[in-house]
Amino acid sequence: MAEAVAEAARAKGAETDLISCESFAGNVEDYDAVAFGCSAMGNEVLEETVFEPMFAALESKLSGKKIGLFGSYGWGDGQWMRDWADRCRSDGAVLINDGVIANNEPDEEALAQCRALGEELA
Repeated sequence: MAEAVAEAARAKGAETDLISCESFAGNVEDYDAVAFGCSAMGNEVLEETVFEPMFAALESKLSGKKIGLFGSYGWGDGQWMRDWADRCRSDGAVLINDGVIANNEPDEEALAQCRALGEELA
């Protein structure tokens, strides 16, 4: 999903960095737009060990920032994405859409939505 977002943004002329959450320095201020991807875990929450701490640490930097969200889930109905989008709006982020979700593996529809997200972020 991340690769589809990045490829579409590059096709529209944007420079992109594809960075894992373990490696991200939290420097959102260095980017015009940011796409965050995270799978739902447990009771439809963001991955708690690495992603959640990284994301929580940078939330104060999201006000006015153009962002997109994407991820996958294995069960439930995508509540984690709705909660995440609401959280980002509360942080003052400018969300591109309500988030792209895929049940288990992304199908062609989810990948098309990821490409549309990348184009919009560009």
